[in-house]
Amino acid sequence: MKTKEEKFNGVKLPGIPALVFNLVLLFASIFLFIKLMLSGLPVLLLGIFIVADLLLFIFLIISFYGFMQIEPNEARVMLFFGKYEGTVKENGFFWVNPFYAKNKLTLRARNLDAEPIKVNDKNGNPIMIGQVIVWKVVDTYKASFDIDSASRTTTIQTAAGNNVNEKMKSYEYFVKVQSDAALRMVAGMYAYDNSGDDRERLTLRSGGEEMNDILENQLNERLALAGIEVVEARINYLAYAPEIAAVMLRRQQADAIIAARERIVDGAVGMVKHALDKLSEDGIIELDDEKKAAMVSNLLVVLCGEEHAQPIINTGTLYN
Repeated sequence: MKTKEEKFNGVKLPGIPALVFNLVLLFASIFLFIKLMLSGLPVLLLGIFIVADLLLFIFLIISFYGFMQIEPNEARVMLFFGKYEGTVKENGFFWVNPFYAKNKLTLRARNLDAEPIKVNDKNGNPIMIGQVIVWKVVDTYKASFDIDSASRTTTIQTAAGNNVNEKMKSYEYFVKVQSDAALRMVAGMYAYDNSGDDRERLTLRSGGEEMNDILENQLNERLALAGIEVVEARINYLAYAPEIAAVMLRRQQADAIIAARERIVDGAVGMVKHALDKLSEDGIIELDDEKKAAMVSNLLVVLCGEEHAQPIINTGTLYN
């Protein structure tokens, strides 16, 4: 993802020495003012010294607005009368030109647990699908200037300022809208599961990690505009919509029964074949085609039947 973010290269001094220096000058300015008032100097000269001292005092007060503290995974977007001057990500306590606007942004990861939404899958079946997303801001320039930080259905009065919580709420709303759109797109590209004659390799139900990767890529494409990166995206809820859930459940049960029957029949045919071949190889008994057909029929009934077979002992000859 191409970034527009730049490192701040302006004057940035360590905060503690600058704070001590400012306090010393501030107290010196106050002490000097008191001395001047008691000095008895001529009025004109006294007025010049007092004005100079007051200007120094005002400058020192303004300079206190130049201090900033940056915690881990935080950043300050530096603006000088509307011009972007770079971003500070270094942790610590610093002093910069007090006329810089220092807009605060958090780079920490955030969760979005989206409520399940109703969409149509590839086959047109209404389904309920939900997702959970882990995201964070990676490009402070795009996050600050390429999207409207107050773009919500209800106007945020303080989001345009430096209230980082309100800004992040507006980003959360942006992520939510785009994630819903991406989820609808992905859900419409694939079927819920394999059913009937539709035997796709990848479905929403069986896709697993591959489906999560597709969703994550779609989200990153949409959120790159805002300088936001999706760390992880997962489908955490998937079900048929309530109006067709009962019908689909019966269909799934029927598919499972058919699949089980097919496997039982395949196994039974193999067992019957093995029994006939074994009898023939060992010379235990010679069976003509009619007897083989009867034996095959009886064995298939025993092996494929749902009820336990009741044995019948034939005490006569084979031909009785």
